[in-house]
Amino acid sequence: MGGGTAPRCQADDPVTWGANLIATVEDGELTGQSFFKLPTVQGATENCVAHNGSLIPVPGRDIMVQSWYQGGITVMDFTDPENPFEIAYFDRGPVDPEGLVVAGYWSAYWYNGRIYGAEIARGLDVLRLSPSEHLSPSEIAAAERVIEDQVNPQTQTRITWEDHPDVARSYLDQLARSGAVDADLAGRARAAVDQWAQGRPNGRALTRLARDLASAAEAVEEGRDQIRMTALAELLGRAG
Repeated sequence: MGGGTAPRCQADDPVTWGANLIATVEDGELTGQSFFKLPTVQGATENCVAHNGSLIPVPGRDIMVQSWYQGGITVMDFTDPENPFEIAYFDRGPVDPEGLVVAGYWSAYWYNGRIYGAEIARGLDVLRLSPSEHLSPSEIAAAERVIEDQVNPQTQTRITWEDHPDVARSYLDQLARSGAVDADLAGRARAAVDQWAQGRPNGRALTRLARDLASAAEAVEEGRDQIRMTALAELLGRAG
């Protein structure tokens, strides 16, 4: 569809042109679920297709930062592979609004708490995520706690998180966002995690919460919320 040199994000361009295919693995085979393309229309002088990116390590979610040449940088949530959506973006606009100049972000990678965008014509941008309705301060803090000595985005190595209050709060924020946990249990969990964050963990309370969350997870429909609730229960159990 023109590679990285064509403007494939215009209003009349099909959603499949220069886009991401979101797929799942079923019985060892890829099965396409949806396409993701920039939600904002780009102009005829902006070369724009999906290009290099990497995962952002927010526990409990599948989030990717990606370059789109002169379409800018987007942060996409594809936790639900049938309904990917944009949660953040950065766009410098066209290099030349009067004519097509091949430029824009060749790559955008997450590394130790920052996004590094390599812009062909205008140099390097270093970006930091800001909280929004789609991304809580705790989710950002948990991602920033993942420190790597080096990164090769092409390998997409497995991400692990330490047992930390920021990680616990991330799961709680996500469960609150989806309404998957009742107010009483969520309130008790937040109070216990806050105490843990202050350096005064109550082992008995954390252990009891881990048991209650594990029981609640059994009653939740199988899916991402159940996975989050189970992960939170296991984390609090270890902390207790």
